[in-house]
Amino acid sequence: MLSEQIVGGFANPVFDAQATFRAVMDAMARPGTIQPAKAETHPPQPLSPVAAAIALSLCDHDTPLWLDQTLRQAPAVAKWLGFHSGAPLVENPTDAHFALVADPANLIALENFAQGTQEYPDRSTTLILQVASLSTGDNLLLQGPGIERTGLIAPSPLPRHFVEQWKQNRARFPRGVDLILAAPDGIACLPRTTRIRVMEV
Repeated sequence: MLSEQIVGGFANPVFDAQATFRAVMDAMARPGTIQPAKAETHPPQPLSPVAAAIALSLCDHDTPLWLDQTLRQAPAVAKWLGFHSGAPLVENPTDAHFALVADPANLIALENFAQGTQEYPDRSTTLILQVASLSTGDNLLLQGPGIERTGLIAPSPLPRHFVEQWKQNRARFPRGVDLILAAPDGIACLPRTTRIRVMEV
């Protein structure tokens, strides 16, 4: 019988990884749009299937990965990710190319992750946030590159004081972090160039 850390990866690794990668790239190019997550994974809890699919598509032995406390408390998650992606786990968020977050509401401040440099802004952390929904949170009005006029998204949950944190993140441009939102109904992205404000009801 196969152990928990071995089973549950992509059924068709090359095809599934390409499909998920394409969904992430489309979502990053068009902030606020929801791209379907078609590839299925069955990771150990509390890692979600969509977040796991994104991690397997983006992470490899050259991309250090940081896990939030919720995921670190589940040893099977680290073993599963290690087996299927080969990504080395790091303790310091500033060392991470990617961060997997199962509990966004209690996430450390965005400024604690790698921000990149003026010369190499791509040397920053991309955060993969597991969210319960992309439509039940506060309505966030989006503007910026990749958005024709305005976009609207309502992810939940998000980090505390998210809109204020995001303003500070944008102010560091070209440095700063990017976010990938992994929900049961799909994938959305918030690149550092996106302007966000809460839409008044």
